[in-house]
Amino acid sequence: MAYAIASLLLAGCATRPPDMAEMPWTSGRLSVRVAATADVPARSVSAAFDLRGNGERGELRLSTSLGTLMASARWAPGQAVLTTSDGDTRYDDLDSLSREALGEALPLQALPDWLAGRPWPGAPSQPAADGFEQLGWRISLARFGEGWVDAERAAPPRVSVRARLEPAR
Repeated sequence: MAYAIASLLLAGCATRPPDMAEMPWTSGRLSVRVAATADVPARSVSAAFDLRGNGERGELRLSTSLGTLMASARWAPGQAVLTTSDGDTRYDDLDSLSREALGEALPLQALPDWLAGRPWPGAPSQPAADGFEQLGWRISLARFGEGWVDAERAAPPRVSVRARLEPAR
């Protein structure tokens, strides 16, 4: 009997991972620019975005300025799914998904934390004068109070990601 009560008490104290439906959305505008290389011309994409989740599981939606959904990505441990007008494409991880979709692997697992103004807990980081450095990227929070987050990877090809966050609703 005491064992059953102890089990119930411990079960009541256990925390479950948050359900995706319970996670808040972060919204705004996102631009990604990849510099040209000798073999590949420069490329860029700009879109409205809605993001929820964390490095382990989440969802990112990209839309045109008119609100038409361009693509969405969903991820969970061991899988990432890109949905476009062509249907669903499954990947083993977010790096593979972003490499295929954008031509470069972007640290999408870290993006929810970076947009919240903090380093991703899944990798070491170093403080910088106006933000921090992580995963080979310099994240500038110089205008974070105004809703801006800038991330730049200097390693070739140079990639810059700029996000303008909408105020929380």
